This record gives sequence, structure tokens and C-alpha cells, in this order.
Amino acid sequence: MSPRTDAKRQALQQTGSLNRRPEAVQDPAFQQGDFFDARDMVQVKYEMLRRVERDGERVSDTAETFGLSRVDFYQAQSAFRQHGLQGLIHKRPGPQGPHKLSAAVMEYVDQQLAEDGSLRSRDLAERVRKKFGFSIHPRSIERALARRRKRGR
Repeated sequence: MSPRTDAKRQALQQTGSLNRRPEAVQDPAFQQGDFFDARDMVQVKYEMLRRVERDGERVSDTAETFGLSRVDFYQAQSAFRQHGLQGLIHKRPGPQGPHKLSAAVMEYVDQQLAEDGSLRSRDLAERVRKKFGFSIHPRSIERALARRRKRGR
């Protein structure tokens, strides 16, 4: 591999766009030349969508040619329609942050601590449960407070 190719692979990996199975892409355009790169999943998905949308090719055949499933095609199509090219970039599944510790919850925690600085995370978790109607682990509160202290808030 040339240094240029290694740098591109590293960039694709960092952005979540690296195709883990580039050998599965059997489309002729990806087999020749330098323009199409089977390692670039965004490019693979976009070209797959274009073949169906603009060239009228069948979904199942096209998805297979691009090393993907019909489900992958429809997910990519939906993401592209909603978000454009950004939607084709792989995102980790699951919550992307502390979803229970919203700004409102943290504001409440701050208020409780301002009123009584001796409160422990267990006490705060219980108060959050009573006020907001959901449970949160005391350690989650500790981590959130530590992150904020680290950032200087």
C-alpha cells in the first residue's frame, strides 16, 4: 500500500466510513480505475442508490452487486433522503450520550447541591427519581458532575 492509500484508509476508519468488506463489492466501476474506492462505504452506498434511483436497476440485484443486503439499501435510502450524504456515514448504535441526564435534570441536580452541598449521589438519584419519574444510577450522576468539573463548569 502506498502512503496515500494508508492515509485514506485511516481517514475512512476515523470517520466510520471504512467498508469492512470491500472485496464484496463486485460492481465493475469499483474494479477499475482510481475514482471509485470499494473501501469507502459512503461512496459505495451512494453509487448503489444512484443505480437504483437514476438507472432503474433492481434493488436486490444492485444491493448484492455492491456487497450489501436489501435491508442495507432501504436503510441507506431512508438516511439519504432525510440527511443527504451525511446520512450515509455509519453511526454507532445506541445512545450517543447520557440521555437521562438532560440539561433540565442537571439543572435540578445543581439546584439541589446549591441548597445542600452535603448531598451524596445516592440522595441526588433518589430526588431525581421522585421529581422526574425515572431512575438513574448514582454513579451516572457522579460521572456527569466529574465531566463538568473537568471542563471547568
